[in-house]
Amino acid sequence: MPLAANLARIREQMAAACRRAGRSEGEVALMAVTKTHPAATVLEAHAAGLRLFGENRVQEWQQKSVALANLSGVAVHLIGPLQSNKTARAAEIFHAIDAVDSLKIATRLDAAARALGKRLPILVEVKLSREISKHGVAPAELPGLLAGLAPLECLLPSGLMTVPPWSEDPEAARPYFRTLRSLRDRSLAVCPTLAQLSMGMSNDFAVAIEEGSTCIRIGTALFGLRQSPAGMS
Repeated sequence: MPLAANLARIREQMAAACRRAGRSEGEVALMAVTKTHPAATVLEAHAAGLRLFGENRVQEWQQKSVALANLSGVAVHLIGPLQSNKTARAAEIFHAIDAVDSLKIATRLDAAARALGKRLPILVEVKLSREISKHGVAPAELPGLLAGLAPLECLLPSGLMTVPPWSEDPEAARPYFRTLRSLRDRSLAVCPTLAQLSMGMSNDFAVAIEEGSTCIRIGTALFGLRQSPAGMS
């Protein structure tokens, strides 16, 4: 697996996108999406210098983390949809939850974080497409959700995230990224901590950086195609 070469190429593309946008490279974090990959892949990525990881399922990461208990300096975020009956475990094993899309889930996470004595960073996922498979709060409902988050003292709303419709043309994602940035900018008045924009994946991350992304989520471009593990939920 040419991980080192893939990572070097991605870093170069990130730097070029930052130059085009007049941004510092330090403004954009690279999240390695290791969902459906084995613990060995996480170890290899860590050895290559990666420290920020994204996982899609609570049970999958719980199983992998047993073999990674001694891994130092990492932050693992849940980037997939979260079922309400798994909020307590998610609050315990993840450093942040990046796909909160309802006040119900947020309230459960807040209670779990309170029981753990921690303040849990979250991102609010916004659904900007009409695809049934996509998750997230509708843009019109975002102000209400942010208002509902305000009293939840054990959550730290850190930003917004979105997943645009997939396209072979990276430019097709630009309007979605632009919309999310506009939503974030308008929301800062009522939620000043909402600084992050998690947007951009393997096929469109350069465009996302040009449009203000602060975190790109890269799986396939780093590790190749995945196979869905059986029995994960």
